[in-house]
Amino acid sequence: MKIGLGGGCHWCTEAVFQAIQGISQVDQGFVRSDPPEDAWSEAVVVTFDPVDLPLEVLIEIHLRTHSSTSRHKMRGKYRSAVYVYDAGTGVKVGRILRALQHQFDEPLVTSVMTLADFKPSDEQFRNYYAKGPERPFCKTYIDPKLALLRQQFARRLRPDRVEAAE
Repeated sequence: MKIGLGGGCHWCTEAVFQAIQGISQVDQGFVRSDPPEDAWSEAVVVTFDPVDLPLEVLIEIHLRTHSSTSRHKMRGKYRSAVYVYDAGTGVKVGRILRALQHQFDEPLVTSVMTLADFKPSDEQFRNYYAKGPERPFCKTYIDPKLALLRQQFARRLRPDRVEAAE
């Protein structure tokens, strides 16, 4: 199954979902939805096995690893969204978001949108964390997200990611 996830910087989102068991592919790039949300926004498209990684868990990880309750001024470039390919999945994602809302103190700003188009990032920016985890950006922004994964979702991490993080 494929789904798009947008929140913060796609370098961060890519690193988070590359660490999760049950995800076979993470494509980093830019997505757009239908008008009026048709401006390009940073996101990833993940391919996952819903048996190994239930959609509910995938979405909870997404909500916890970006500012899913913040209406900050960069929401055009960093749209908080779950991008779907069909209406049925959209309805299911909407139900999941409503069910998870009670776990957050503030209202979620995450939208469910149609994934109308995707364009990959330039090759030099793909696998950003994997190519240079020591970079200042990675230490400042990505490492805290991976630490949160180890704390709250350790059993969902790829075995090689759990050991590397300890």
